[in-house]
Amino acid sequence: MTLLALGINHRTASVAVREQVAFTPAQLDHALAELRALPQISEAAVLSTCNRTELYCVTNAAGEQVILDWLGRFHQLKVDELTRCAYHYLDNEAVRHLMRVAVGLDSMVLGEPQILGQLKDAYQQAREAQGLGSELERLFQHTFAVAKQVRTETGIGKNPVSVAYAAVSMASRIFDDFGRSRALLIGAGETIELVARHLHEAGVSKLTVANRTRERAEKISAPLGGKAITLPEIPAALEEADIVISSTAAPLPILGKGMVERALKKRRHRPVFMVDIAVPRDIEPEVGELADVFLYTVDDLEEVIQENRRHRQVAADQAESLIEHGVSGWQHERRIRHGGELIRGYRRHGEALRDTARDQALERLARGEDPTKVVERLAHQLANRLMHQPTQTLRDAASQEDHALLEAAPRLLMPPKPAFEKPSVPTANRQKDDTPA
Repeated sequence: MTLLALGINHRTASVAVREQVAFTPAQLDHALAELRALPQISEAAVLSTCNRTELYCVTNAAGEQVILDWLGRFHQLKVDELTRCAYHYLDNEAVRHLMRVAVGLDSMVLGEPQILGQLKDAYQQAREAQGLGSELERLFQHTFAVAKQVRTETGIGKNPVSVAYAAVSMASRIFDDFGRSRALLIGAGETIELVARHLHEAGVSKLTVANRTRERAEKISAPLGGKAITLPEIPAALEEADIVISSTAAPLPILGKGMVERALKKRRHRPVFMVDIAVPRDIEPEVGELADVFLYTVDDLEEVIQENRRHRQVAADQAESLIEHGVSGWQHERRIRHGGELIRGYRRHGEALRDTARDQALERLARGEDPTKVVERLAHQLANRLMHQPTQTLRDAASQEDHALLEAAPRLLMPPKPAFEKPSVPTANRQKDDTPA
């Protein structure tokens, strides 16, 4: 079986494509069940964020095309369209990719810490859905250990650079008196929590957090002296907001062009800075056509993110080195594990042959056959059965000129030669040698 990582991300697909391929939280359990039920798939996990959708599977040689076909059916997309923007990694390359994702080396914001938490959530959901077997279970645990080492031994997570930080940084460049701006944040996830914290640290004290449930919004807004509202209250809050940053898991847009137009009229067309971090998008793209709206998506944050990337590049180089050690450690562990499985399988085979031969011998003894002949027959049958498969394999290897197998065979099948012993010196000669000259 092969370890396969297949997906799309912010480098290979536009936000329009990514939002079509993204899995909502409500879809994940069903998606994992369908994916795991495919005959070619023995283990599966799904990572879906605003910047990437990735599937980690243990599969056979045909698995990649099967997974692409399934992904197209699930999201009602043409497979050709997916193929153009999808990437895949196998075995060691899949391990390396997962580790790079876990420490933020493959993120839009280099070293951003949120992805590790999202990856742990994906692992937990796959585990609860019984999508994990021994291979992916060990891989994720090994990856988390490497990610912890990278965070501990490098400075990759020290500077506050993330999509949330980039959004706030861009907003601060728009307004001359940033601290007097009013901010409306839509959503109550980790990204919005980070946005709220960054805004507060930048001096923005008038914060409103809108969420489906007021209680969750209050957990973010209350410690910062902000206000919590529900989604139906957004139109009124929009009239006061200079900054709007949205990041929810809603399947449909929350802010439409008409709602924003009405708010702009009440604001007497004072400009509004909007950032839509969500995938699928929370703000209709047509909102960006309005004269007094500056609308950005996650893809538009690239310039700010590139500036922050330089500060983490040295730490990233150190992280790459630790990841290479992590991949080597995984390879070593996997070889040992597979060697152990091979040994256990071989021993089970030998023990089954032994038990069969023993039972047949006991039956003959019970029938009163000559014990000597029974033992001789037992030894003959057992030797033949143990040697049959290796003998046939060696014949096939010889006819096919499989030199690698033929050269390895003596080490596997033949007992080691005894160490060379110097022949003893005859007694007569030894006495002669001992005689003084």
